[in-house]
Amino acid sequence: MPSTLFSFLFLLLLPFPSLSHLFSPPDNYLINCGSAAPSTLVDHRPFAGDLVDHRSPFPRAVSLRNYNPLPDLLPIYHTARVFTSPARYSFPVTDKGTHIVRLHFHPFNSSNIDLGRAQFHVLVNGRVVLSNFTRLASGSRNPRIVEYLIWVDADSLVVVFVPNKDSKLAFVNAIEVISAPKDLVPETAQYLSPSKVEKFEGLNKQSLEVVYRVTVGGVKVTPFNDSLWRTWIPDDGFFKTSVGSEKYYFGGRIKYRVGGASREVGPDNVYNSARLIRSRNDSVPSVNMTWVFPVVGGYKYLVRLHFCDIASISLGLLYFNVYVNGHVAYEDLDLSYMTNSLASPFYADFVVDGGEGALSVGVGPSQRSMAYVVDGILNAVEVMKLNNSFSSLDGEVCADFVMKSWSTGNNTGMLFTLVAAVCIVLSLSIVIRRKLLGSRESVSWSRLASNSSDYSVKN
Repeated sequence: MPSTLFSFLFLLLLPFPSLSHLFSPPDNYLINCGSAAPSTLVDHRPFAGDLVDHRSPFPRAVSLRNYNPLPDLLPIYHTARVFTSPARYSFPVTDKGTHIVRLHFHPFNSSNIDLGRAQFHVLVNGRVVLSNFTRLASGSRNPRIVEYLIWVDADSLVVVFVPNKDSKLAFVNAIEVISAPKDLVPETAQYLSPSKVEKFEGLNKQSLEVVYRVTVGGVKVTPFNDSLWRTWIPDDGFFKTSVGSEKYYFGGRIKYRVGGASREVGPDNVYNSARLIRSRNDSVPSVNMTWVFPVVGGYKYLVRLHFCDIASISLGLLYFNVYVNGHVAYEDLDLSYMTNSLASPFYADFVVDGGEGALSVGVGPSQRSMAYVVDGILNAVEVMKLNNSFSSLDGEVCADFVMKSWSTGNNTGMLFTLVAAVCIVLSLSIVIRRKLLGSRESVSWSRLASNSSDYSVKN
């Protein structure tokens, strides 16, 4: 089926200025899918509708409205764009580099279409980010937001929705595509394994899925209080140590330093709370604080740990050890040396293997810890999945297979074998090329099949 191209002029509306949101991204696309009217959220961000003159830009897509939304449900979840064949949104990129992509899903039942039955794949710039995704049951009270950090070196970022052959439905309520600050994803991190510790190169060129973003010892941080409009959840469900630690809140000013962690790396509301180990007598407590995060095995994960000494009375008193997946990440970590100031944030990045389906983070006293002072602290944890050798964040399947499986109908048995072989060959070639070039740069994506609808967003 020949492709039909649609484009329309999209006027980019910048967020309402507020003290919490000083970051102004060069690329900032906020789309209220299935709607002709813009919707403004409580964080003052306007989401523009994707309907042109009240008509759908997709030939095989419909706009659905939920006429009985749950109370207090944000307006971007009152409508949805529903696809019955592959379709794509294309966003022009003016600022090449890492981009934040957020996809919003909240199923509902309308016009005899139950979005809870939808099952589909999602590709972003040729990488599989969701495979056979489903929201299971319509009427779910909590929307699902998935977030990715995608390296873009092309002139556009393309999000493709491919319905599963069984459900023949795909949908999305809202899309965010935002330029990330240049310091959000560094080029390198420490790779921790049982046999050695080495430098992991090309981290910023990987595709990352945010799995957990956790504030330690504090309350939930909402997009209104984060300069990148992120949500940080409390750590209570992951914290496994109840004895020998305490929550701590700091009412003073967080001191951000040039060259250190910025507000875009972590907001004030994340760094002004923590859990800590404190010595209250002439001995150092022999306890560790431990957090456990369930993950999908078979992937590498970026673990970002946030520290800020908001509890010590003077510099040079706090020393502690840090463990990630049982490996020593830091021995005798001295935040005074790292920041030369109290209440100044510091973060560290580690790459580890997913292993048996769980990641652990530990903090405890070291041999240099002292009595009568704080002997361990942690303010926040982020866990992000790295794409595998298939350039996928959800299964051992590549984008070519997803598109070709749709175009050839249900006869996918032989196709799966052929395309899987192609994916494996491509993966091996990538590994060999990386070794030859001494880098971990990911390959660019190939053109989509010609039977997909296109929706272009321009500013």
